[in-house]
Amino acid sequence: MVYQPPVGARDLLPLDVAQKHWIEDRLQQVFHRWGYHRIITSTLERMDTLMAGGAIQRSAVIQLQNADNEDLGLRPELTASIARTAVTRMAGVTYPQRLYYNANVFQRTSELRHNRQQEFYQAGVELLGGGGSLADAEILLLVADCLQALGLSQWHLILGEAEITRSLLKAFPPHLQAKVRSAIADLDRVTIYTLPLSDELRERAKIMLDLRGNPADVLQKVSSLGLDQPLQAVVDNLKSLVELLEKSVSKTTQSKARGVEIILDLGLLQTFDYYTGIVFQVVSDTDGQARVIGRGGRYDQLLGLYHPKGDSIPGIGFVLFLEDLQQILLSARQLPQTTPASNWLIVPETPDAYTAAFAYATKLRDSTHLVRVEMDLGGREADEIREYARERDIAQIAWIKADASTTIESLVISH
Repeated sequence: MVYQPPVGARDLLPLDVAQKHWIEDRLQQVFHRWGYHRIITSTLERMDTLMAGGAIQRSAVIQLQNADNEDLGLRPELTASIARTAVTRMAGVTYPQRLYYNANVFQRTSELRHNRQQEFYQAGVELLGGGGSLADAEILLLVADCLQALGLSQWHLILGEAEITRSLLKAFPPHLQAKVRSAIADLDRVTIYTLPLSDELRERAKIMLDLRGNPADVLQKVSSLGLDQPLQAVVDNLKSLVELLEKSVSKTTQSKARGVEIILDLGLLQTFDYYTGIVFQVVSDTDGQARVIGRGGRYDQLLGLYHPKGDSIPGIGFVLFLEDLQQILLSARQLPQTTPASNWLIVPETPDAYTAAFAYATKLRDSTHLVRVEMDLGGREADEIREYARERDIAQIAWIKADASTTIESLVISH
């Protein structure tokens, strides 16, 4: 019998891990520079936590039960878990709190193809306790800084506003809102034409489908829909954010890379329905193929679901999809192509030289810089040891005798 990982899971081999670490390390450096601190939450959560008041569908969660018959699940994303942790385990902290994570998530899919992945790796941030355009701009500029650190220049930002989208949908009959919402999210014009809508509502739905493109043009179109004063104020705030973002990105990237292209899409709807303000997708344009490599948004009501007193605390964050980033960077040959080679191979020449060999290896490993040291485990001739070292790109062999005398042999490594 050949043992394989379960359907939807996969193993990461040493080179996969080295490439994943390359990405995570650069993102972590950016997070630290912006004042974010790492948080690690439980992989297992109670289902009521994971469902975030109905914003996340039960069908999206891989479910488990413990000995007490509690309904548990593997987290499909991190925001709900971090929101729960912040209000239950970090009570009394001052805000804003800047948190980041590198973690795996599990998302159930209804597709039954054998190779359909259900475990994913993500890195992201949550800015808790910060409301308004300044916090929104920080998150979006942080996204730009992350992608700059990875060397990605061909990407754009699709920016939406959940409150505007929901308000525009309220004009439709309640029993049709879900279908209209789905059609707009999928850019499905056929469904819009076939739904039993009045001419006025059908025209409204068509306009919503077209609320995508240059920010100035989109904002002009949405203002023509006869918005009430509160919603017009949201549109005005979105306009101010776009202007702030364009100016800030232009100044911070002018000596590094091209500015970020912003596409405003007021039909943009996210997978998880807890967003209350701006929402966005990060899309890579590498090799002429559009690929979503991240998403995020504002969720000002989510923390109140878990707060013991129901207090609302604003929040905004984003996630980057590490597998997608890895594929893009791999095709651009920006990732390590091999695992790091050891610097030394220590060879005790006789059994009574083992103690001296371990001592020599320890001395090398105690360097202030990372020195990779392997110990030869015996049973090979000298020529076999040298061949092993060359295959592994180990440039230095230390031959150790029982009296601790050492012979250093440098090998020529061909690449």
